[in-house]
Amino acid sequence: MERTIAEYIEKARKAQEEIKDYTQEQVDKLCYEAAKIIYKNAEPLAKMAVEETGFGSVEDKIGKNTDTPAAFWDYLKDKPSVGIINERPGEGIIEIAHPIGVIACITPATNPTVTPLGNFMHVIKGKNAGIVSAAPRAKNTTGKTVDLIREALTANGAPADLFQMVEDPTLAKSQELMEKADLVIATGSSGLTKAAYSSGTPAYGVGPGNPPVILDSDFDLKEAASITKVAVGSDNGILCDGDNQLLYPKDEEKALTEALEAEGIVVFENKEDIDKLRAVIFKEDGKINPGIIGKDAALIASAAGINIPADTKVIAIKQDGIDGTEVLNKEIMGPVVILKKYETFSEAVKMAVANMEESGGIGHTAGILSHNDDHIREAIEQLPVARVLINQPTPDAWGPSTNSLSPAVSESCGTWGNNVNIEGGNVDYKHMINITTAVTPLDIEVPDAAKMFAD
Repeated sequence: MERTIAEYIEKARKAQEEIKDYTQEQVDKLCYEAAKIIYKNAEPLAKMAVEETGFGSVEDKIGKNTDTPAAFWDYLKDKPSVGIINERPGEGIIEIAHPIGVIACITPATNPTVTPLGNFMHVIKGKNAGIVSAAPRAKNTTGKTVDLIREALTANGAPADLFQMVEDPTLAKSQELMEKADLVIATGSSGLTKAAYSSGTPAYGVGPGNPPVILDSDFDLKEAASITKVAVGSDNGILCDGDNQLLYPKDEEKALTEALEAEGIVVFENKEDIDKLRAVIFKEDGKINPGIIGKDAALIASAAGINIPADTKVIAIKQDGIDGTEVLNKEIMGPVVILKKYETFSEAVKMAVANMEESGGIGHTAGILSHNDDHIREAIEQLPVARVLINQPTPDAWGPSTNSLSPAVSESCGTWGNNVNIEGGNVDYKHMINITTAVTPLDIEVPDAAKMFAD
């Protein structure tokens, strides 16, 4: 008989009760063992994901399945999250962490292993229990991921039901899970995020990506081309924080094109070819063609009747200006980057902002390739995004060891993206605990209001 959502919740609460007295060391051990078991199964999980979903690259997913566990554990291993987590005697403050409870984890088909793993590590760090509702298209891969984590829990004497997955996930089951859980982490489409917020349960969600990257005139073009290839081509472009537009100085057009081509990126500027590609990437109603999501660049070109080398990682399409009616300016979840030239750096910043406002992606991520501090400050003060990646691939927004962002599989977009996590940071374990602040009176001189406001 199929288990009800109420039964999943009940089992999760029972499992959480069993670990209520776990120490920080015991909790951290579960984090580590979950990361380790996914790391050791990186290759079969990657192959399974591509075979089941049709999204992405096996090679890149293997990298995800090895790098993510390591980065998450390296970040989490020394963070206090159980009991008293902070004392500030000079301020008379003691902070105590409390679990939130049962957390609903709504996971996407594009990242069927690293998202549930990342969710679990943050969930268990706060001594919570998690229940996954997977994208139906990825239910087998996500199910295998959850089973492996449950195996690690059992092997370390912890209840397996600290992490469960809803069998045969549906939209209705996801909705019920979100309504009955204590907190929701929703990773996926904007529609899914809205559903999470309308569930009546506190929820963290994300928004659609569409990152613009501004290439400054002082930046090495060979390095820029290499970064672009990584940012756009990784896992066949299904990353929401991968470059969608590269804005470049008009005077560098010829040299940039040569640098991109030297990296194996195929650049299209012929109107007839661009029209063919547009017709394949987007449907007539302006929505993305699901058949190209996460597919090889050569396959996308072939669908447009264009032959390119089979090992091509990225397609680049030249476009002029910003126009909300041009569908190519929208998020493309494939290995495609739109190239736009600009006259001045200030114009490039305005173009980046306008593109996000007109075609989506506001609040998410942007990138700058520059060594000019004045230009960098000009851009970061104006770009309406939660993360600006400077001189690195924008997918590093997830928080690898190469920057100081917290490793996360949910990248909030602040109020720009209608997200509850209004500071716009990466959602991590700190968002999955309640904190009691105990405060004692201070022996200080109390301000004299009358004197303070005498003038």
